[in-house]
Amino acid sequence: MFTEKRSSMLHGVLLIALFSCAAFYIGEAQVLKEISFSPMIIGIILGMLYANSLRNHLPETWVPGIQFCSKKILRLGIILYGFRLTFQDVVNVGMAGIAVDSIIVAVTILGGIYIGKLMKMDKDIALLTSIGSGICGAAAVLGAESTIQTKPYKTAVAVATVVIFGTISMFLYPIAYRSGWLDLTPQQMGIFSGATLHEVAHAVGAGNAMGQEISNVSIIVKMIRVMMLVPVLLILGYWVAKKAKSGMNADGSVQKTKVAVPWFAVGFLAVIGFNSFDLLPVPVVDAINYVDTFLLTMAMAALGAETSIDKFKKAGAKPFILAFWLYVWLIFGGYMLAKYLAPIWL
Repeated sequence: MFTEKRSSMLHGVLLIALFSCAAFYIGEAQVLKEISFSPMIIGIILGMLYANSLRNHLPETWVPGIQFCSKKILRLGIILYGFRLTFQDVVNVGMAGIAVDSIIVAVTILGGIYIGKLMKMDKDIALLTSIGSGICGAAAVLGAESTIQTKPYKTAVAVATVVIFGTISMFLYPIAYRSGWLDLTPQQMGIFSGATLHEVAHAVGAGNAMGQEISNVSIIVKMIRVMMLVPVLLILGYWVAKKAKSGMNADGSVQKTKVAVPWFAVGFLAVIGFNSFDLLPVPVVDAINYVDTFLLTMAMAALGAETSIDKFKKAGAKPFILAFWLYVWLIFGGYMLAKYLAPIWL
């Protein structure tokens, strides 16, 4: 019985792995490379296409394998994501990038939660959308989803918002800079881009379109934002535990709520620390990053496979309205911080 259950679970995992392979293959298309459409985004689209077409024909015994990908494999992917970062990156960009990033992350997340409350939005979707906009797009949404354990369709909705507005910015920033609409030095533009673009891929794409000097600063500032995912997840884990209603013991006393520490976030930080010592050859790190992207793509495809159009309709337009206001803040707030705050430390 156990062997049969394990075999059925493996079928679900292999199905998602095939989606991930397809996402990598499709991602090789030149047009998708030019707009920095990562395999992760393609993976969730493929998963959603499947969810809204052939999903009902899937044996129920395969479902645990899909859920394994959206939970366990996701956490492993987040931990290995640390191989893209080093603490030296923080030192290289200095206090200017750290200060701007800190304000952007804090205001975006707290402001998004507050706006979501005013709009009477689903709290989980508002939180995921805010964290995705504030930190690093899809990867941040996935990290937060693993901490609050919400429904897959809510994660897919949040990911959709950051993909849409992040892609717009990736094309808008180079045009605005080269047209002279943004009165920023190359270093300030790098800080502005890294502190406000949603995905790492967006920061790379936009930075390369504006020149090497801007690109280098932009990517480092973006990576510092990624590092801020760790304290945000730790705070989020504590907040979720405190918010959970405690039950009553038989003697009438209140049960103590255990704080669930997102250990994958600690693992993510530990990997960054290890990678900072530069102990592994570059080809090995590149191989790990490739495998990590594959694992995260599997997680995205699994989340997409649990997301139907009906659930998007259920979420309504509010998540996209919230993402739009956060996008407005990122552009105007980020510009003011890069122009007037960053020079204090440059």
